Amino acid sequence: MAGLTIKLVGAKQRIHALRLVNEAEDDWIIEIKPPTRTLDQNAKLHPMLEDIRRQVEGMDAFTRDDIKLRFLNALGTEMRYLPELDGAGMFPVGLRSSTLTKAQFSLLIEMLYKYGAEHDVRWSDPKGRKSA
Repeated sequence: MAGLTIKLVGAKQRIHALRLVNEAEDDWIIEIKPPTRTLDQNAKLHPMLEDIRRQVEGMDAFTRDDIKLRFLNALGTEMRYLPELDGAGMFPVGLRSSTLTKAQFSLLIEMLYKYGAEHDVRWSDPKGRKSA
């Protein structure tokens, strides 16, 4: 049996998951984790990052992804560093908003709101005005 992911949305999925657990061979690994960010949360993030990039002095020097990584770092998400192939330095790996839980993503959006309020950002997307 190949690895599977089951989203527990009702009784059928729970029964199926239990059956798979009972049928799994020794040494298989079962992982239970909270849901990751929603598509609505993700759709809200990108316009907010663009508003910050365009309206906050000095942020236009960064790409939207660079700004997102700066906020992910400020959020305190786990970051690892690996050495460059030539040994001349290190580079960060592992920061991805797609791996955040819904709660973590909500905190990220709240952080963007706070930063935006501190820098008089006017949100261009109506989704940027609703809470996550």
